[in-house]
Amino acid sequence: MRILFAGGGTGGHLYPGLAIARALVAQRPDLRPHFVGARRGIEREVLPTTEFPHTLLDLHPVYRPQLWRNWRTVRGAWSSWRGVSALAREERPALVVGTGGYASAAALAWGVRHGVPVVQHIGDAVPGHAARLFARWSTECYLGFADAVRSLPGPASRYHVTGNPIQPPPSPRPDAAAARREWGLAPDATVLLIFGGSQGSLALNTVVGAWVATGLPPGVSLLWATGRATYDRFAALASPTVRIVPYLAPIAAAYAAADLALVRGGMMGTAELCAWGLPMIIVPLPSAAADHQTKNAEALARACAAIHLPQRGLTAAQVATVVEGLVQDPARRAALTRGALALAKPNAAAEIASRIVSLLPATR
Repeated sequence: MRILFAGGGTGGHLYPGLAIARALVAQRPDLRPHFVGARRGIEREVLPTTEFPHTLLDLHPVYRPQLWRNWRTVRGAWSSWRGVSALAREERPALVVGTGGYASAAALAWGVRHGVPVVQHIGDAVPGHAARLFARWSTECYLGFADAVRSLPGPASRYHVTGNPIQPPPSPRPDAAAARREWGLAPDATVLLIFGGSQGSLALNTVVGAWVATGLPPGVSLLWATGRATYDRFAALASPTVRIVPYLAPIAAAYAAADLALVRGGMMGTAELCAWGLPMIIVPLPSAAADHQTKNAEALARACAAIHLPQRGLTAAQVATVVEGLVQDPARRAALTRGALALAKPNAAAEIASRIVSLLPATR
């Protein structure tokens, strides 16, 4: 039985689909996920390395600042419709699962037009345009943040707050001191994990670099992922207390070594940090669509799971003050850990898969 997964453009819209697909196959081995994505998205690099068949189409976002480029969007939508139709002629899917981003729209539209049930995973506190548009036709939607309901059309019964599907932390948890030794850090250090999403963040890196240049507080070490594009620019700042890498893979090894984190407000990274119970200092990406990272950060701050620092006007001194305040206040860190763990939904993928299985025929 084929299940069509559609989403991508960024890791936040692709990796949830992969997690759900793997959980589905674990529960129903007869199901065969097939991924549809964009040739220009992260999926062109990631999907060929997975176990799933996939089709990449000429999909484009809506170019709002450069409206003249939208001829590509229209052309891509037409050719992608034909691409999904060709897949369906091979084998009609039993269900379409949308996981967000412009890469989901063509397959969701095809499913609605042809009477194939559609469901969606909506991971951010503010749903994207495609998610809002197709929510009215979705049999069910699985939400990463309860706040998302405010932006979605009724009835509320179709929305289920499952959290975002992640790789759960291992049980038992790795020993933190041993994990720090593996990274070349002192086993008794207080470790701040820093990353700006899969591509890194030049703005965040620049502020951190300025802070490192002024000197870190005693006993504090950094595990800092710069992103591949800017690694060479900051690599010279490495020292016995500052471990710098272009990318964290597997990231679980970094979570195991960390005491707190300085990050962007992406849905997947913050969901993983909640599951690990790591206090978060979140600097949202201000240019994110509909400013959704700020809404994610605000939701986490209201739940006492994070500290929200806007990027506008952010300085090295401000970061130093917040980090040093947390290092010197174990009670505050413990409160943030409790807030994060209260929001954590490490088994979201399995829960979403179970709900999807309940919508499918027993065999086909």
